[in-house]
Amino acid sequence: MRSPVHDIATADGAVHRRRQPFRWVQFAYALLQGRYASLSTVIDDVLFFFKTTSWDRFRPLICFPSCSWGVVLRVANIARHVVRRVPGLLSPARAIRDATERARTSASLTWPQLVRARTEKITIAITAHCNLRCTGCRYGRDFMPGAILPLDTVRDVIDDAAAAGVSAVRLYGGEPLLHPDLEQMLDHARTRGVPAYVTTNGLLLGQQVERLHAAGLRKVTVGYYGDEQTYDTYVQRPGRYVRFVQSLWAARRRFGPDQLQIQLNFLFSRVSCNAGALDAVLALARELDARIQVDIVHYSLPYFHEGPDRVLQFRPEDASAVRRFAARLLRAQMREPDRFTESAASLAAIPDWAINGPAMQVPCDAGKLIWIGADGSVKLCYVTFPLGNLHEKRLSEILYSQSHHAAARSAFQLNCPRCHCERGSRIEKHGPSHAIYRKRAAETSL
Repeated sequence: MRSPVHDIATADGAVHRRRQPFRWVQFAYALLQGRYASLSTVIDDVLFFFKTTSWDRFRPLICFPSCSWGVVLRVANIARHVVRRVPGLLSPARAIRDATERARTSASLTWPQLVRARTEKITIAITAHCNLRCTGCRYGRDFMPGAILPLDTVRDVIDDAAAAGVSAVRLYGGEPLLHPDLEQMLDHARTRGVPAYVTTNGLLLGQQVERLHAAGLRKVTVGYYGDEQTYDTYVQRPGRYVRFVQSLWAARRRFGPDQLQIQLNFLFSRVSCNAGALDAVLALARELDARIQVDIVHYSLPYFHEGPDRVLQFRPEDASAVRRFAARLLRAQMREPDRFTESAASLAAIPDWAINGPAMQVPCDAGKLIWIGADGSVKLCYVTFPLGNLHEKRLSEILYSQSHHAAARSAFQLNCPRCHCERGSRIEKHGPSHAIYRKRAAETSL
């Protein structure tokens, strides 16, 4: 069935929308018969009808007032807890969640006023100190040199996160295992019922895992920069790859996968775009019973460096190599779907993100994030949208303020450097992107 809402292209190239009389009976019949081309067409028509009337009456259905969002998040956390313990609920719960988020994204593209901050994860750089000198990172050198967050400040953040119903706190750096109070931070998060995990280079994990686990650590994400030679070159410290693997093995021998989750964050860059690097991370993940997250090399993080002569950054001539790598990734994900944190659609999008970078037009859901620097600075995300400083005000005074909601709205509209952070969830939430890359993933896996 052709939609009752038509796109009209005028001579000047502009696209306008013209609404035909909305024949509700015919629409319902066509919907039941499956004659609409896609769900996005159905949503488009319904939303356009709402737009031509008074949309305020519908807003409470898809947008919660900021004062109640903490309650909503707490209810969502309880629901996650139940779903994890009843395996049969997982698949339908995910389907409902994904459909809801795509509907919300479609509505927000029509009415940006609907976009509001909904903080789900807080990332805290507890220290700028680091024991490596990675080619692509300025921590430990000229980014916030010497900065470190005191224990009391982090405790306050965790208290505010608990009050707001935030579902995850990520402690990272720099190298968080260099912070003398990391154990107390984890213990406080456990006491307040806030799930906290640590992102680390892993070199000290084997030495500290016993006491960190006792304090409540149940998940670590670890940077993986390539096979042995590539890794040592990237961190600019010979012999570190061997120590890195030994440290991870020490942690795994002490705590099995049901006691400590390990995630390898594979840095996908120009120097690691090869079959050897992929085979190496897959082999290590299988040995450690770990999962893999693919992180594309950045171009907009304030603490990122592209290396001499932009050696890490992809170029247009790398497109075919990137596509081959993505195809291998997809085949690996098809064989071991639980090994990867991302969907097939997200992996299929990697070539476009890596080569096109800021030209990608996928709405950003950074409204679910808060980033806190080692100097106390608070931003919506890793890249931009400053919101304040913890040395001047509590996080509770920043959350859900007008500037917080405005930043979430600006991020959604891509009024920013257009990075690829959170690309997996962005693709899942944006109906057109999800359809494109799901189809591409299916074609690649044939």
